[in-house]
Amino acid sequence: MLSTDALLAQHAYFTGSGTIEYQKSSNMYALMKKTYAANSGGNMSGIFQTLIEQYQKNNPQFKILKSTLTFADNKTLFTPIVPDVPPANGFNTPMSDQINTVYTDLNTQTSILVKNIADASFVVKDSVRKIVWKITNDTREIAGFPCRRANGLVLDSIYVVAFYTDKIPVSGGPESFNGLPGMILEVAVPNEHVTWLATKVSGMDVPAPTIVPPKKGKIVNNKQLYDFLKGLYGNQDAARVALLMKSFLL
Repeated sequence: MLSTDALLAQHAYFTGSGTIEYQKSSNMYALMKKTYAANSGGNMSGIFQTLIEQYQKNNPQFKILKSTLTFADNKTLFTPIVPDVPPANGFNTPMSDQINTVYTDLNTQTSILVKNIADASFVVKDSVRKIVWKITNDTREIAGFPCRRANGLVLDSIYVVAFYTDKIPVSGGPESFNGLPGMILEVAVPNEHVTWLATKVSGMDVPAPTIVPPKKGKIVNNKQLYDFLKGLYGNQDAARVALLMKSFLL
């Protein structure tokens, strides 16, 4: 009973400000197979199969990256943590990187994302992304908080699974995920083989003025960024442009 009371008191403390530590996990074996299958037209024999086997022999299955989400005054700031050890050489994909710094103002429903592309820094200002959510009855505990599952659609067709807690009454989450009646502590994109999971929640009085949007870079919207990528890679590499845009928006 004392343990339960302490947990409830902990939950009651989180009234709208604090810091969450997330861990992003990318299944590199699955991403590699998916990428090479698309590039080879489904024929995974020969050089592609050799590359997969060599990568699996020398690299772990999951690439792990860390980040923080600071929130206060119904604003959030998602910040990637630079790994102490650089990722191993070999296969890589934008989906497995953690390349966005994301500021979200839930009061005004606006979002500011910072991304470096080809030695250029862009500040993408746009409205908060709309996600179509369907809340279910499934529950689980994450980082000590009771969470409920919601299934969603991003960019009209990308299926995502999220677990949120109403014990943290902020409609935010990692990267650009938001829109549920509480904080998202876990979100997975099954088709892209990536998951963000909260590993620690720290309740603290975060001064609202410290949650500020990043400013360094050329200000563009999503369409202007897409046009830049098309000009950079050319129309002949439309698939790469689409993948890069997807990685920025997720």
